[in-house]
Amino acid sequence: MHRFSANNPLRRIIISATLYILWLTAAYPSAPAPKRDFRGAWIQTVFQEQYQRRNSSQNQSELKAMLDRLHRAGINAVIFQVRPSADAFFISEIEPWSRHLTGRNGSAPQPLWDPLQFMIDECHARGMELHAWLNPYRVTASPNEKLPDNHFTKRHPERYITFNRRLYFNPALEENIRHIVKVVTDIVTRYDVDGIHFDDYFYPYPNGAEKFADDKHYRESGSKLTLGDWRRQNVDRLIEQVHTAISSVKPWVRFGISPFGIWRNKTSDKRGSETSGLQNYDDLYADVPSWAEKGWIDYQIPQLYWEMDHRRASYRTLCGWWAANGRGRHVYIGQDVKKTADADELADKLAMTAQADDIQGNCWWYAGNLDAISDKLRAGAYSQPALVPEYLWLPVEPADKPSDPTLSDGRLHWKKTPGARKWVIYRFDDPEMIDIDDPGAIVGITYSPEFTPTTSGYYVVTALDYANSESAPAMPVYIP
Repeated sequence: MHRFSANNPLRRIIISATLYILWLTAAYPSAPAPKRDFRGAWIQTVFQEQYQRRNSSQNQSELKAMLDRLHRAGINAVIFQVRPSADAFFISEIEPWSRHLTGRNGSAPQPLWDPLQFMIDECHARGMELHAWLNPYRVTASPNEKLPDNHFTKRHPERYITFNRRLYFNPALEENIRHIVKVVTDIVTRYDVDGIHFDDYFYPYPNGAEKFADDKHYRESGSKLTLGDWRRQNVDRLIEQVHTAISSVKPWVRFGISPFGIWRNKTSDKRGSETSGLQNYDDLYADVPSWAEKGWIDYQIPQLYWEMDHRRASYRTLCGWWAANGRGRHVYIGQDVKKTADADELADKLAMTAQADDIQGNCWWYAGNLDAISDKLRAGAYSQPALVPEYLWLPVEPADKPSDPTLSDGRLHWKKTPGARKWVIYRFDDPEMIDIDDPGAIVGITYSPEFTPTTSGYYVVTALDYANSESAPAMPVYIP
């Protein structure tokens, strides 16, 4: 047997590791696995040339395989980019097919398929939500991009502004707001999405000394506001109108924003964070917490892609700031998979979000990298299934409990009752042990009123309404 001397390097490593674990336990005490936890992943399509290289069938196969991996890792919500640059990863009569899908703006995939409908069907088949992700203002995503002569921007070029050799909708113009709202309304009306999602791009990120050329519109507006306040008002108008449009069509569809991780630095505003980086409020003209406070959005996913103790933008500091500034709406933390894995900070970051009462989950950038941490997620924080959090402010009808399930041809079946959006299936060894507050008993989440058991036991089904609130359980069914 190897003996440890006082100066043995291995002994020092073991002692240091033990002390670290003790510190971590004290700093972030363990908590029972939550039954409700947003576990999202972004699937981006902008600049993803692999879509162009594959045919329709290959794209579908690859997306299915990715969703299988996400599902095994514990992900319960997918945020899929369907409008990267005023274009469409879905069948649209408003905007052209995306060049990021087919290689050419306006060119339909062959054979024809609808990626958004496909992703809704595949996510729901796995019990996962699908949020449609749109970039609101961007028209071209790269400096050398050429739009075809029949592109809709050619009809009214005065509605667009070139900045950093890229084309943008002018946020000041009401006709541009109407156009974006029309796209959102079309998606919500025709597709069974669970959410609409905007990323961090509002007014474009700064580009040195170059100015965004909206001075003329600012002067013509006659506004008494400062230029910054006027720009923020323009973005506010868009967000409010998108919220109103969604609410008028399907009030249960959530509207979420994923802002850059710093609202304002404390040096700019005493309400800000102890950071020194680019600011949403001042540089992108997006006052995201105020949208939550006004009830225009349902969740915020700040992109906290920095290390725990980053010198200018500490994850530790910003996680606490956003937890304190949810303004009555959900906060999920946007995590960078690669940076978190490289810094070996997964456990620390998840412990912080788990211990914060005002943070309801995490979202991972990006889905294609998740394999790097999926084993650790399955072995730890995501070892048990979780339901997406409840949105208690949404005006929806509560779901009645499912009609008593019956077993037929090896499957449980039940009738859809009023208010039900999807169902949760629990399994127990003993009827005396039935406890639907135990996430470890969840064996399935389904958007269809049926389920195939794989082992014997007592099965209990509940319904989730369109705000994810849960009904009373149906009578248990014993499967021999």
